[in-house]
Order: sequence, then C-alpha cells, then structure tokens
Amino acid sequence: MPIYEYECMECHKIYEFIQKFSEEPLKNCPECGGELKKLISQSSFILKGSGWYVTDYARKNNSGNGNSNSNKVSNKTEGKS
Repeated sequence: MPIYEYECMECHKIYEFIQKFSEEPLKNCPECGGELKKLISQSSFILKGSGWYVTDYARKNNSGNGNSNSNKVSNKTEGKS
C-alpha cells in the first residue's frame, strides 16, 4: 500500500498515512480538525536489474575501431569456403 502525505491548512503539520488506492483522501487533521491537503511527494522508485541503461548499455566498450564482436565473428567465417 502506498504512503500518502498530507498537510494541515490550519496547524501546517505534515502527516504520512498508509492507504489503499481505493480509499478516499483524508479530509480532517487528526490534531486540530483542520482541512488536510494531499501533497505530491518525490518517489523513491529505483530501476534495478538487467535491461536498464545504468547496468547494461553504459558498460559496453565502443572504442570506435570497428573491432566489435559481430565483426570478429564475420571475419572468422569469411575465409572458409
């Protein structure tokens, strides 16, 4: 379940509540009873595992000299008849 942040418009305290997606947003401050405003917070979403740029594509050796693995394979098979 996601964590939602709310700020009270009266006392300006910030609260975090764990709620289901299907639940209605909270409306009243638990301390003073003032109106709560739902905040947009920064996500802690991190991409990990194979297939992402940081773990795969950034580490390829592209030296630009034309000696990639595909060229080496094709050079070995060209001379055979």
